[in-house]
Amino acid sequence: MKKKRSFIFRLIALALIAALAAWMFLIGRGHTVYFDNKSLTAPDGTAYEPWYQIEILKDGQRVARLKAEDRGMVEVMGQKLTVEVKLAKSKDGKMQGGTIGLELPYNKDGVIYNLPAMLAGAQEEVYMSEFIPTPVEEETEEVVVTDEFVLPSEE
Repeated sequence: MKKKRSFIFRLIALALIAALAAWMFLIGRGHTVYFDNKSLTAPDGTAYEPWYQIEILKDGQRVARLKAEDRGMVEVMGQKLTVEVKLAKSKDGKMQGGTIGLELPYNKDGVIYNLPAMLAGAQEEVYMSEFIPTPVEEETEEVVVTDEFVLPSEE
């Protein structure tokens, strides 16, 4: 009876630890979100032109100011991101803005959102992509190997 009771307590403790780990995975996962203000041509041929300037604010603080063909980033904990976006079509244009709420994918640590395509109403496959860093190749010293074997000369 005592072993059965001990086994049940261990099972409950294991289930609680597993539930806590799953919850922490969902709320504690970090993401790097990149915002592009770049021109983009969709697979169907639709062209999206960049805005003159885009400002991105998170929690009231500016995290990026993007001119045409720029990229900005923000670090996020959790699966949701809400940002305020202010846009200007031209240099003399008025800033207009709105709020965007994004559900971040579980399986990607770095995500790129193309804002001109997103704000124009394109589908998610067009404006969202995974950020894949390019590996930096290290320069290696070239070693020359020959088949010749030279004995030291005796003097």
